[in-house]
This record gives sequence, C-alpha cells and structure tokens, in this order.
Amino acid sequence: MIAIRAARPEDAAAIAAIYAPYVLGGTVSFETDPPDADTMRARMEASGGLYPWLVATNGENDHGVLAYAYAGQWRDRPAYRYAVETSYYVAGAMAGQGVGRLLYEALVDTLRQQGFTQAVAVVSLPNDQVIRTHEAVGFRRTGMYREIGFKQGRWVDVGFWQCELNEGQIPPVEPRPFSEVGVVRV
Repeated sequence: MIAIRAARPEDAAAIAAIYAPYVLGGTVSFETDPPDADTMRARMEASGGLYPWLVATNGENDHGVLAYAYAGQWRDRPAYRYAVETSYYVAGAMAGQGVGRLLYEALVDTLRQQGFTQAVAVVSLPNDQVIRTHEAVGFRRTGMYREIGFKQGRWVDVGFWQCELNEGQIPPVEPRPFSEVGVVRV
C-alpha cells in the first residue's frame, strides 16, 4: 500500500538518491551535478512553509521513499505569487506503476486547497510517460521552447504544461501556507 505524506528533513537523502539518476543519466533534469542530501534539505527548507514537498512511501513501514513531488515559486516577481511550478520524480524500480500519478494528484489537490491559481510544469521532450501523467491530473500543453538546453550531447526542447487550480479572483486571495493546509487528497 502506498502512503502519501509531507516530506520531512530526514527524507532528504532518499530524495537525493531518487533524483540523482535523472541528473546523471538523461535529459529530464537540466542540472549536471546531482545535489546531495544537504542541498535537498536546504531546498525543502527554502519553501518557507508555503510550498509543499510530498513523498510517496511504502505504507506498511513509512520508511521507503518511492517518489517525491514538490511545488515552488514560478517566478520571483510579486505578481506571479499565485502560480507555482511543479515537478515529481519516481524511483527507478517504481517507474510506470502509478506512484507518480497518485503523488501528483495529491500535490495538485493540496495546491488547490492552498488557493494557488495556476500550476506550471516544464517537461523536457520527448517524454511521453510524464506528459501522460501531467495531462491525467489536469495539465494542458501551453507551449514549447526549441533546443533550449544542451545535455547528454544534444540540444533538448522543453514543453510547458499548465493546470488551472482555482479561478483567479479580484482582488486575489493570498495562498495559504502548506504548513497550515497539510497534504490534501480529494
């Protein structure tokens, strides 16, 4: 059984281990050096309680982190504070088994409850499985940058997917911190 919960600082090593193969072996991430546990912990803490970091675990013992998902600031200008950028990564052995979708659904549900209006995902192309997951939880393709990154000896395109989380109100309502909302599953 899969359990989904808020990531904890002690999950940073497992999160770093899940992410490292994506950095080293492909074009899913445009980082070139995998971050270590301390760097991942710092990234989690940098969310300041506003943005969610979630993990999927083996529900029987809650120790084995199988995947993680998170949201962060879309852009650093104040007018963008109602939108987030999202991402998820699944441990190699669990890829294609639906864990990513379960986790991503919880992330989207949580962001909706927090009051964010839009979620944006940046996907390196081609990446059919990740695209299917995004579209299954409500994201729609909104654009593409051609040959924007160079990795693994080639130029890589990236696509943009966007999900309307909540209708924008005038005046806008400030998003609630993840630390107040917690993990939401609808």
